[in-house]
Amino acid sequence: MQQTPAGKQTTLVVDNISLSFGGIQALKNVSLEIKEKEKEILAIIGPNGAGKTSLLNSINGFYRPQKGRIIFNNIDVTKFPSYRRAQMGIARTFQNIELYTGMTTLDNLLAARHIHMKYNFLWGALYFGKAHTEEIKHRRIVEDVIDFLEMEAIRKRIVGALPYGKRKLVELGRALALEPKLLLLDEPMAGMNVEEKEDMARFVLDIFEEKHIPIVLIEHDMGVVMDIADRVIVLDFGEKIADGTPQEVKANPRVIKAYLGVEEPVKTGPNS
Repeated sequence: MQQTPAGKQTTLVVDNISLSFGGIQALKNVSLEIKEKEKEILAIIGPNGAGKTSLLNSINGFYRPQKGRIIFNNIDVTKFPSYRRAQMGIARTFQNIELYTGMTTLDNLLAARHIHMKYNFLWGALYFGKAHTEEIKHRRIVEDVIDFLEMEAIRKRIVGALPYGKRKLVELGRALALEPKLLLLDEPMAGMNVEEKEDMARFVLDIFEEKHIPIVLIEHDMGVVMDIADRVIVLDFGEKIADGTPQEVKANPRVIKAYLGVEEPVKTGPNS
C-alpha cells in the first residue's frame, strides 16, 4: 500500500513519470500528489504543447508512461487499461467533446453506467427481476445528475443538435454518472462564452463542495484558475516548473518566463 511519508493515505500519486513519442518528450519526470484528507481542485496549466493533456491521458490510462508509477487509492494502476481505471473511479472529460451525438442527453448519461451494470445478457433481455431493479437504480442516479447540473430542459434532446456549451455540460454529466472518486477535466470551458464559463465554473465548484470529489483541471483561462483552484501545477515542455497556490504560481519568475518569454534588455548608450 502506497502512503505519504506522513502516513496519510493518498487519492492520487503520479510518481516521476516520463512519456515520449519517438523523439518527442511529452513528459519528463513529472510528479504530483493528492492526499485523501486534503481533497482539492488541482489546476494544471502551461503553454500549448506543455504536456497537460498527455498527463491526464497517463492518469486515466490512455497513455502508458515509459517510466514512473501512477498510484490511485493506494493501488498501483500504472499497467491498468483505461476501463479498469474507470471502474475504480477515475472519470474524465475531453478537450474535444466525445459524445454519442445521435443519442439524447439521457441516453448519453445512461451509457456511462454500463461499467456498473451487474446483470448478464439473459437478465437484460428478459428485463425482470434483478435487471429491472438495477435499471431503476441506474436511472435514478442519472436523473440525480441531470437535476444537479440543471439539464432537465435538454434531457430528451439529441446531443448533436445542442449548442456547444450544452454539449460540454452533457460531457461533464456523463463523467459524473460514473460516480467518480477522481474527476479529470480537460479544458471544460474551452470555446464557451462568458456566461457559459460562469455556469461551468459554478458546477465544478458545486461538484467539489457538495460531492467532495477531488478534481484535476486543465484550463487556459487564468481568471478561472485563479478563482476556483486550490493548487496549481505548471508544465513547460513536459517538465513541472512550479507547484503552489494560485498566487504563488502567478508570481513565479519561471512561470512568467514560460508564458511571456524573456524580454530582451533595452540597450542604452551613445549608439542606441
